Amino acid sequence: MIDKISYRGQMLALIVSHRFDKPGVNFFTPDELSQQLAYMRHPAGKVIDPHVHNPVHREVKYTQEVLFIKKGRLRVDFYDDDQHYLESRELVAGDVILLVTGGHGFEVLEELEMIEVKQGPFVGDHDKTRFKPGPPVESMEDREEN
Repeated sequence: MIDKISYRGQMLALIVSHRFDKPGVNFFTPDELSQQLAYMRHPAGKVIDPHVHNPVHREVKYTQEVLFIKKGRLRVDFYDDDQHYLESRELVAGDVILLVTGGHGFEVLEELEMIEVKQGPFVGDHDKTRFKPGPPVESMEDREEN
């Protein structure tokens, strides 16, 4: 229900299936990632203490995106840092994906509604480099999946 997509030891993405339903607080990301992703399920009556977040200086080097699929189907294509195609995954309503590193592209397979969350501020054309994908990686033996 958790699909970690890695290539040569580098986490590309983490997909949380719409079927995941473990009780409590479940963080999926290591502490060092600039985008943290967790699933929470609590019973009625659970109290989460009021709190404020303290100002903490953080350095963000790469934009990491979280997509919440509300409706439809989306194919996500993964690329290494050299813009070579690695593999694809299909997401459906209720799935969540954290895009961590590497490249990615999308094809909408069925009318789609999704919500995107990423770090700001947005810096326009400096935020991303668009590319035509290079040839697929010949061997995926270095790929790690969980």
